[in-house]
Amino acid sequence: MNQAYTKIILGLSIAGTLFAGYLSFFKLLTGNCALNEPCPFFLGHPACWYGLALFVILTIQSIIALTLRFPTCRYGIPVVSLTGVIFSGSFIYGDVMTWLASGQSYALILPSCVYGFIVFIMIFVLSLFARRQH
Repeated sequence: MNQAYTKIILGLSIAGTLFAGYLSFFKLLTGNCALNEPCPFFLGHPACWYGLALFVILTIQSIIALTLRFPTCRYGIPVVSLTGVIFSGSFIYGDVMTWLASGQSYALILPSCVYGFIVFIMIFVLSLFARRQH
């Protein structure tokens, strides 16, 4: 993968890990969402836990791609980021529709799943550019 794109992907992955990690640990410790918003669940667990796992995997893959130039990361990063796009995208439609219908205000203007969705899209697109440059 192109090293410049991979560095950006690493930065986005770390940012996603920190954000999802904050949401996950706050939920784990208090039982509440850190941003006072409805918490979507998947298979009985908060969605942010799955987002955290995906961002950690992307961070590890990016580090491996940068340090070892491991070729399987060429495929792994797009697959994991696309999984994140699909996963978070499945929650944002309901979150945004609820937000628009209720007029509920969010601490960060939009539901937190939207931000994860945006970061996953950015990583996915960058990973496609990085593959083309290789």
